[in-house]
Amino acid sequence: MHSKYPKGLFFLVFTEFWERFGYYLMIGIFTLYMTADTNEGGFGWDNDKAYDIFGTFIAAAYLTPFMGGLLADLKLGYRFSIILGGTLMGVGYCMLAIPHIWAFYTSLIIMVVGNGFFKPNISTLLGSLYNSDEFRNKKDAGYNIFYMGINVGAFICNFIGAIMLNKIGWHGAFIAAGVGMFIGVATFIAGIKYYKHVDLRRVPKPEDKPILNQFIIVLLTGTVLALCSWLSKGTLLSSESSDAFFAFCIPVIFFFVRIYYKSHASEKKSLSTMFTIFLIVILFWAIFKQNGTALTTYAKNYTNREIPQSAINILKTLGFSEKINYTKIEVDKIDNQFKKIKDENGKPIKETNYPAYFKNYPTQNLPNEGAEVNLVSTSIFQSINPFFVIVLTPLLVAFFAFLARKKMEPTTASKIMLGLLISALSTLVMVVAFYATNNGAQKASVWWLVGCYGVITVGELCLSPMGLSMVSKLSPPHLTALMMGAWSLATSIGNKTSSEIAKFWDKFEIKANYFWLNFALLMLAFFIMLLLLKRINTVFKK
Repeated sequence: MHSKYPKGLFFLVFTEFWERFGYYLMIGIFTLYMTADTNEGGFGWDNDKAYDIFGTFIAAAYLTPFMGGLLADLKLGYRFSIILGGTLMGVGYCMLAIPHIWAFYTSLIIMVVGNGFFKPNISTLLGSLYNSDEFRNKKDAGYNIFYMGINVGAFICNFIGAIMLNKIGWHGAFIAAGVGMFIGVATFIAGIKYYKHVDLRRVPKPEDKPILNQFIIVLLTGTVLALCSWLSKGTLLSSESSDAFFAFCIPVIFFFVRIYYKSHASEKKSLSTMFTIFLIVILFWAIFKQNGTALTTYAKNYTNREIPQSAINILKTLGFSEKINYTKIEVDKIDNQFKKIKDENGKPIKETNYPAYFKNYPTQNLPNEGAEVNLVSTSIFQSINPFFVIVLTPLLVAFFAFLARKKMEPTTASKIMLGLLISALSTLVMVVAFYATNNGAQKASVWWLVGCYGVITVGELCLSPMGLSMVSKLSPPHLTALMMGAWSLATSIGNKTSSEIAKFWDKFEIKANYFWLNFALLMLAFFIMLLLLKRINTVFKK
C-alpha cells in the first residue's frame, strides 16, 4: 500500500468488501424471496408484508450498532467485536437457506445482532488509523476510498446471486452470501497486526459504570415497550413490527439525549451538531433505501427486462437471466397498477390471469400462449447503485481534491447538504419516467432506472461517507464507537421510515405522485440543513 495510506486500510476495505458482498447479495433477493410464490420456493407474501419485514430487518440491522459500539468502547474492544459480528452474520445468511419460517426469523435475529457488533467498530477502527498527524488531513479521502472499495462487493454480489439463484435456487444464493462473510472475517484476521495498535482496550473507569447501567436499562425498557407495542396488533402504525421497532427506539433516543446532557460543556457543541445532522439525514435514508422495496417492484414489473434474442444464450449460460411463461395461473387479483384487490375481510381476491409482468406488456408483442420469455434477473438491477459508486468515487475525490488545492473545498456539512439536494433531483427522474410511460401503463426503458440510480448515487457519495467522517472528526475520543452507533441509529430509523413510505406504493394510483412525495421530503431536509449550515460549519472549524 502506498505510504500515503495506513497499511491497515487494505485489509479493512477487503473485509468490508466481503461483508457487503454477503449483505447486499441477501438484500438483493430478500423482497423477491418473500413475494415469490410457494411453488417457486418463496413465501408468497404480498408487497405490504414483504416491505414491512424488509424495512424492519434493515432498520434493526442499523439499530443494534449503538449497542455493539458501546460494548466495544467499554468492554470488548474493536477487533473481537468485528470477528464476533462477522461470524454471526455468516451463520445467519446460511440459515436463510433452510426453507422454514422458524429458520427465516431466527436467521434475521442472528444477522441483526451480528451487524450490531460488526458495523460501528470497523468504521471506528478505520477512523482510528487516520487519527495520527501523518494521515489526519486525509480522513475524508480515506472514507471515500473505503466506501468505494466496499461497493465493489455490493456490485459483484448481485451477479453471483443471480447465478446461484437461477442455477441452484434460493438456498444456493443465501449460502454464497454466508461464504462471502466468512471470507471477510478471515481477511480481517489476516490484517490484525496492522491495526492492533489502535485497538487499545480501555481500563474501566468509575464513570463507565453508570453508562453500562443505563445501557442495561435501555435494553430492558426497549424490550418491554416493543413487546407491549407488538401485542397492540398494529393499532399505532401499520403493523406489529413497526410499532415494536419505534417503541424500542424511544429509550434508545432517550439514552443519547442523556449522553448529551451528562457530557462535559466542551463536548456539547460537537454532540449537538452531530445529533442535528443525524435527524436531518433520516429523511435521506428514508428515500434512498427504497431501492430494496418500491424500486425493486418498479424493476420487476414496470421495467422492460426482456433480453434481446442475440444475447439470450450468453446470459442464460452466465446465469443472469430468469424465465417467465405466458401462461394463465391463479394469482391474487391485480389492477393495471399492480395493486392487489382485496375483499371486505382484507383477503386478496384470486383470479386466473397471466403473470404481473405482462400487465403492461405491449399488446402487439404478447407471446403465444405457453411461450417462454427470458428476462434479465431483477436482482441484477441492485448492482446499478454500487456500479456508480465505483465509477464516480474517484471522480468525486479528484474533484474535491482540486477544490481543496484552490482552497474552495466545501465543508463536510456543505457536502452533506449538497447530497440531500442531488438526491431530491433523483426522484424527479422517476416522476418523468411515469409521465413518459402513461402512469406505468407501458413498459419503461431501463435507462429511467439507471438515471435515477446514477443521480442518487452522486447524492449518496456527498452524504454517506461524509457522515462517517463527521462522526470521526467531532466525536469525543471516549465516545467515538458509540457515536458511530448513533449514526447507525439515524440510518436505522430512516430505513424503517423507508418501508413505511413504500407501503404507500400500492395506494397511489398516480405513481408519479409517490415520487413527488419523496421529492418533497428530501427538499424539506435540504432546506433545514441550509438554514443551519452557518452554525454547523462553525463547529467544524474548531
